[in-house]
Amino acid sequence: MTETIASLVAAHKGGTACPADTVARSFARIRAHNDPAVFISLRDEAVAVAEAQALTSVSPRGCPLYGVPVAVKDNIDVRGLPTTAGCPAFAYEPAKNATVVERLKRAGAIVIGKTNLDQFATGLVGVRSPYGVPRNAISPNCIPGGSSSGSAVAVAAGLVPLALGTDTAGSGRVPAALNNIVGLKPSRGLISTAGVVPACRSLDCISLLTLTTDDAWIALAALTGIDSADAYSRAFPIEPMSSFPNGARLGVPETRQRVFFDDHAAATAYDRAIANAGALGAQIVEIDMAPFYETAQLLYEGPWVAERTIVVRRLLDSSPDSIHPVTRQIIAQGARPSAIDAFLAFYRLEELRRVSDAAFCTIDALLLPTIPTVYTVEQVLADPIRLNSRLGIYTNFVNLLDLCALALPSSIRDDGLPFGVTFIAPAGHDTYLASIGRAFHANAKLPLGALGTELPELPELPAAPVEIETALR
Repeated sequence: MTETIASLVAAHKGGTACPADTVARSFARIRAHNDPAVFISLRDEAVAVAEAQALTSVSPRGCPLYGVPVAVKDNIDVRGLPTTAGCPAFAYEPAKNATVVERLKRAGAIVIGKTNLDQFATGLVGVRSPYGVPRNAISPNCIPGGSSSGSAVAVAAGLVPLALGTDTAGSGRVPAALNNIVGLKPSRGLISTAGVVPACRSLDCISLLTLTTDDAWIALAALTGIDSADAYSRAFPIEPMSSFPNGARLGVPETRQRVFFDDHAAATAYDRAIANAGALGAQIVEIDMAPFYETAQLLYEGPWVAERTIVVRRLLDSSPDSIHPVTRQIIAQGARPSAIDAFLAFYRLEELRRVSDAAFCTIDALLLPTIPTVYTVEQVLADPIRLNSRLGIYTNFVNLLDLCALALPSSIRDDGLPFGVTFIAPAGHDTYLASIGRAFHANAKLPLGALGTELPELPELPAAPVEIETALR
């Protein structure tokens, strides 16, 4: 049975399913899936089941994630489980939960365990971890995507209906595309990052990995809220989703600027996605993508790599061999830019931001491929940095330009691999993206993740999250 957040919460609240049974079923599915690289650590099953059983004595009102099993990326603190960030030498025992985990618990969710990732959330490929490479849920020879590799596979394989990732350069969106699921990168600061091992602290976001847009929206509404412990925390309204906005202006790259690295199947799938959006009532507008591509290059070629260096500088000095060699090569570069280099990059980013803002005066959202092509694990291991860089061409600029993004399945390519698109808009337009996305995803009539069952007919639009607001007071 395909279990979405919406269906599970309805069953738990209606008394037709028991949260304890649901949690036990998640552990059974993890054992049956038999891939030790998905989770770095798991909670004691008996303790998690008992926690779920205790929910039956609590009113479900104010618990929008009532009894939902959740996986948490292992750069987010969960009290009682070590935080490794994919590096055993870095591991520590957190004294308390990250704010987002506290909000999960307050909303009635049950944490199952901590998922694998590209070490220090540095990578889009999912192969840079001493804990192994999670098997892509759709095609085992392909990379799972990263850095939120374990979280994406856990959702696509039906082990949990919700997983937390993080997203700085596309770390939630890329693995979502590669595993045929939804990946939401909310507006920066909408979900607190207090208790998260930073990648680039000024850009980091918690990402949400789910089977449907409705599920992502339920989770987003449950987890938002100003947090005094996070200097980057800020508020945007989480409003009710609407139907697909007729005449929505969707920006796409000019034909000559569409990059697929000779992957003709991806190019064809993108043309199909544009046509499908137009059939829903969207107005397609070609735009100049050059400023966005230049911004994408700034993330790893500019001074922001120094933010990654800050986090692991002591380990770099004391035990460099304990860091994955590719990760070490990338992070060590952060010590090189001077203050002059940094300010020159900051100035250029502001110039590019003005161009981006002007582009969004002519469109409501971008409609882009999430990734330009698909690589096998073998290909990435042979050419780890260049191929990883290619995967970020449509994702790296989003956080730098303070945009929000929703990655969605779009089609299954002729070779059987999933193809995904991402809708992108200025910060604060998360619900607008969800309104577009839920209709686009439903119209695609695709199987959910790797589960073989299609997205059910769209239910009525969810009401405003009144009880969620109550839960966060």
